[in-house]
Amino acid sequence: MRILTVFGTRPEAIKLAPIIRRLARQPNIESLVCVTAQHRQMLDQVLDLFDIRPQYDLDLMRARQDLTYVTVAALEKLGEVYREAHPNRIIVQGDTTTSFAASLAAFYAKIPVAHVEAGLRTHNVMSPWPEEMNRRLVSAIADLHFAPTEAARKNLLDEAVPSERILVTGNSVIDALIDTVAILEADPARAAALDASLPRLDPGKRLILNTGHRRENFDGGLARVARGLRRLADRGDVEIVYPVHLNPNVQGVAAEFLAEHPAIHLIPPLDYLPFINLMRRAYLIITDSGGIQEEAPSLGKPVLVTRDTTERPEAVEAGTVELVGTDTDLLVARSNRLLDDPAAYETMSFAHNPYGDGHAAARIVEKLVGG
Repeated sequence: MRILTVFGTRPEAIKLAPIIRRLARQPNIESLVCVTAQHRQMLDQVLDLFDIRPQYDLDLMRARQDLTYVTVAALEKLGEVYREAHPNRIIVQGDTTTSFAASLAAFYAKIPVAHVEAGLRTHNVMSPWPEEMNRRLVSAIADLHFAPTEAARKNLLDEAVPSERILVTGNSVIDALIDTVAILEADPARAAALDASLPRLDPGKRLILNTGHRRENFDGGLARVARGLRRLADRGDVEIVYPVHLNPNVQGVAAEFLAEHPAIHLIPPLDYLPFINLMRRAYLIITDSGGIQEEAPSLGKPVLVTRDTTERPEAVEAGTVELVGTDTDLLVARSNRLLDDPAAYETMSFAHNPYGDGHAAARIVEKLVGG
């Protein structure tokens, strides 16, 4: 059985790495990997960390690329890959433009599609945009749906996906996180070197980690969050580290609002290993990332999400994540509560992780091999 796994971004690579590595050990599976490189630099460092060597690299990334370019280029080139590789099945992950294009190209080629992290929904096609529509379209094409939670399974059942085509697996990002933390714990010198590569941080101050890159926040949302970060930095008892996404819209806002504050450190995007190390050091995380909402609970880190909706409601229900949107005053108020109220902080930091036990990849591969 020849299985081709297709992805193009760092989050996809992280979540698919445990599955790819396990597939490679199966005696009756020929596991192939194709990357679109929708994101180039941020993808490559994950491939290196997990020692993944793609058989096909489409190298699509262009300066200021838009969604139409990525979709059309991926469709055209993936069709060629499918004709050459003759896979029996395609695996895609999540909600990226690569996932959608790979699924559509597979549909045209009459190749079945397995969808990892299936069934996430906000029920608002404009938030997150375009991810919510991408994952709905992939669900319409896929014949195997690996749902991370029971709530995701219910979403699929509500959309008339047959129950026998859905398997609740947990989220493979927890598998990858556990593997990565083990690397850091097994090599304290490496972890110390990663700490040393960061800006000089005051050990007497608590660390806030911020990330932001969602397209729906480009029109004013990122600026409102930045104003909130400045107000938090003005407290005097915190420092903020902000790995700034490479998108020019994100870079511009960060430079305009945050570059001159002495307690805010703007740094380039981090590779996955140093980023997990930084998450371990953080006291509080502010983000619009979906993946961090899944990872942080396993590290005991409260998360304030700068989005109005989330396709990961389980973390909100578990108490590890709180939606604050991009309202400056609300962001500051909820951050101050976690910084000033130890009981509130303890409640969020010790809530359980609803996203898995680190065995998602094993369940997925067992289903793929067993049929």
